Amino acid sequence: MTSSRNILRQLAGLVVKALSSGSSRSPERGPGRSRASDTEVTAGREWGSETVQIEPERIDDLQVSYTPSRDGAPDSGEVIWTWVPYEENDGRGKDRPVLVIGRHSSERVYAVRMTSKPHHRDRDYISIGSGSWDSQGRESWVDIEQLYSVHDAGMRREAAILDRVRYDRVADALVARYGWARR
Repeated sequence: MTSSRNILRQLAGLVVKALSSGSSRSPERGPGRSRASDTEVTAGREWGSETVQIEPERIDDLQVSYTPSRDGAPDSGEVIWTWVPYEENDGRGKDRPVLVIGRHSSERVYAVRMTSKPHHRDRDYISIGSGSWDSQGRESWVDIEQLYSVHDAGMRREAAILDRVRYDRVADALVARYGWARR
């Protein structure tokens, strides 16, 4: 049973990597070689359930929806925390909040990253104000140019449910830019 699970996890990881051009990858492991991060694995970094960056222009079947539910699973409209790779795709990244916008598969969701760094007059960022996802109460910005596939097991915690008005502003911007459907 364990080897079947490992094979399925490996296949899932390969499928996600094939779908995500330029995604951040864990270093390849060969016989007798382990990842440097094996002792420091955090949600979103573990091989097979890592958070990966996806080019939003390549996704044409995403349905943006609002279905938050405090049930321990990532749902559209929720701000969750996961490890997110840096844009340099060099294996580095950081734990950060992301806004879930839709379902990718039975085990993965699509999400856009959030930042507290101000981005006034930047068309790639939408201000959503502050919320309980930021312990310092800072204004947050959603980066609508960075799309991620987050494995359910890659979610470290549910941080908050974004209210419908603010979520709709983000969803409208994503639908306008990428032509995705609203559900």
